[in-house]
Amino acid sequence: MRYTFLLFLFASLSSFGQGVIPVIDFNNFFLSYQNGFFRNIEVQPIKDYKSGDELVAYIDTRGNLRLYDGTKRNDITNLNVDYQVSDHLLGYKIGPTLNMWDQGKLSTLTYFAQDYIVKDSIIVFDDTRFNTLNVYWNDSSYMLTTYLREWNINSVFVGENVVVFKDNGDMYKTFWNGNIYDIDVWNNRLSPSFKMGTDIMCFNDPTTQTFVVFDNGMFYDVEQLTMPKYKSGRNFIVYEDLGGNLWYYENGDKFQLSNFSADFWDVKDDIVVWSESSYFFTYCNGEKTQIENFTPTQFKIKNDVLVYQNILGGVNAFVDNEIYELTNLADSQFEIFGNRVLVKMFNNSFIVLENGKQYTN
Repeated sequence: MRYTFLLFLFASLSSFGQGVIPVIDFNNFFLSYQNGFFRNIEVQPIKDYKSGDELVAYIDTRGNLRLYDGTKRNDITNLNVDYQVSDHLLGYKIGPTLNMWDQGKLSTLTYFAQDYIVKDSIIVFDDTRFNTLNVYWNDSSYMLTTYLREWNINSVFVGENVVVFKDNGDMYKTFWNGNIYDIDVWNNRLSPSFKMGTDIMCFNDPTTQTFVVFDNGMFYDVEQLTMPKYKSGRNFIVYEDLGGNLWYYENGDKFQLSNFSADFWDVKDDIVVWSESSYFFTYCNGEKTQIENFTPTQFKIKNDVLVYQNILGGVNAFVDNEIYELTNLADSQFEIFGNRVLVKMFNNSFIVLENGKQYTN
């Protein structure tokens, strides 16, 4: 289904709030695909943009920070800013002042910020006035700990809505759902590597030498030995045991995804991908699917969507348990927004896969 340049040039910014798919076309117009059309956000060239599923923030030609949320364009500030975007939140810093945007509301988190991290449901930040580590979640700010020595935010493990941090007594703790849970005390030599997800995280316990999951506010030993590789998704974890077998854990149950040594595997949000003897597999929404009989050289996963480079160098997508061939043009780039797929081709034309249909500009 094709639409001419005039259709999206004169389309208004009003929409049905389906999120954003931002692109810059051959005229340097800044557009977002919505409801079958590419709609204007800015006609003047922009300097930079960062986007998630529900919003795009950008620096316009005059250096102003603006935000488009699929419904309207918002003027945020005309000052020089450092900014980060997740699928749902915008955090931006003007000097030491850290501000945020959440569902149309602007607010200030602190006037004394140094570092911050923006994720889907949380913003983790420090306050240098009181030497505290803090988190914004669900319209509220929480003080996690004070720090009395040299410290940086890179020592904090941050998931989409879960945080692991260490207090001044070397006690590791996790923040989830508005509560703080103690984990254990370890020195730096024994510090574990936490893999953070959404509502879940996992790690190897240096004391008990077990593989542990934090799930729904409780800690469970998933395995009685430490695991060499592990990652967290949305309410589940995947790990590789000492024999190279791939396991899936969710809601207290675990099962084996693969009894072959996977060449590689990855996890994000609701989807797992891996290869066995060059065959490419995914597990999503309770179903295991063989995608291809080769291993793609490039792929992206997000939410419950997989996009990858096909054997001809073009782009295929796996959405709702269906495989779609989007283009066979080589050197095409691809992104995922919600359950929609954007393909950017070398000639500055675009394909959007939405609800099983393909739309082009």
